[in-house]
Amino acid sequence: MATDPITTRWPLIFTIWAAGLGVAAQYGKISVIFDRMDQLYPDAGASLSFAVSLVGSVGILFGLVAGLFVSSFGYRRSLVGALWVGACMSALQALHLPFGLFLVSRLIEGLSHLGVVVAGPTLIAALCSNRDRGLAMTLWSTFFGVAFTLLAWFGLPLVARFGLLSLFAAHALIMVGLALWLGRALRDVPVPPRTEFPALRSLPGLHVPVYRSAWKVAPAAGWLFYTCCFVSILTVIPPYIAAEQRGYVLGAMPLASIATSLSLGVFLLRHFAAVKVAQLGFVLSAGGVLWLWLQPGDPLACIALAAAMGLVQGGSFASVPQLNLEDEDRAQAGGVLAQAGNLGNTIGTPLMVLSLGLAGFSGLMAVLLLLFLGGFLVHQVLALKRRHLSY
Repeated sequence: MATDPITTRWPLIFTIWAAGLGVAAQYGKISVIFDRMDQLYPDAGASLSFAVSLVGSVGILFGLVAGLFVSSFGYRRSLVGALWVGACMSALQALHLPFGLFLVSRLIEGLSHLGVVVAGPTLIAALCSNRDRGLAMTLWSTFFGVAFTLLAWFGLPLVARFGLLSLFAAHALIMVGLALWLGRALRDVPVPPRTEFPALRSLPGLHVPVYRSAWKVAPAAGWLFYTCCFVSILTVIPPYIAAEQRGYVLGAMPLASIATSLSLGVFLLRHFAAVKVAQLGFVLSAGGVLWLWLQPGDPLACIALAAAMGLVQGGSFASVPQLNLEDEDRAQAGGVLAQAGNLGNTIGTPLMVLSLGLAGFSGLMAVLLLLFLGGFLVHQVLALKRRHLSY
């Protein structure tokens, strides 16, 4: 399956991307209504934060294990099965579960999310010709930003008219539709031989070889630095933007990132290695931070920073199949990427808030600058290691 097909199966790739939107909404459906969740669970208090973090915690703990499981269980079955699990959890949530059971459903949604984000990009890479793979992987990399935008455009009006539980019900129906659609569409896709799932007692030891592989860990290493920054920037920068421009700028930043990924990013990926594109994105992002440091809250600086980060986004996902030629290796690299992404999203905002508290805006900018330069340097170190090992 890892051999390059002659033509790219775009309709199927867009369908798998739609599945990515579905599981990104597992995060987004809570985020967009988080300020109203106390209407459903008035006695939950601070525990409501677990409604968001439990999905990410599963990715932190089991990202690599998910890669091993998908290789063993099968990419097609893992993707479709994860969609069915996600659909069932959303349907249960629409029944207004007791808070404890609601949290359990969120934990299970974390497993559903992992199944799709590991199997999805591996299948997409296998369905592309070599020429189109950069474009397809960049398309996949937009699934989070697009899903949050769609939830803001359509989910919030739905909630305003029919109530909070209607969002869970709508999500369940969408996930069912995707599961049925992909269950049928993927039937004629060649499936690679499944690998044997390792014994449970050997799982901790299996992490070490993957983390030590300069090929498998490279996309995740850069992605950790990226995810520490992106969500946290959207969270802590708004107070520094003029109130009359804040809404426009915050709406434009994710769109600028997506636009750069799908235009300049795709062009660069056809001429340069994906890691080099990600490194360029880190350097330009560092430049954007310096611009913001000199002109706090400047709208153009904010949008330029987000646009530069789009190159990191596309380059990181495209580097998974470029550095790892076998399906099993790609699944493991994808699992570690998911692990790093969840870890970055979890620690990024608290780190930025701490920096602001200790050293103000300059402290925040200094930390962002170090993170972007760190993303560039970690790729440089791993590239040197790959070059040395290939001699």
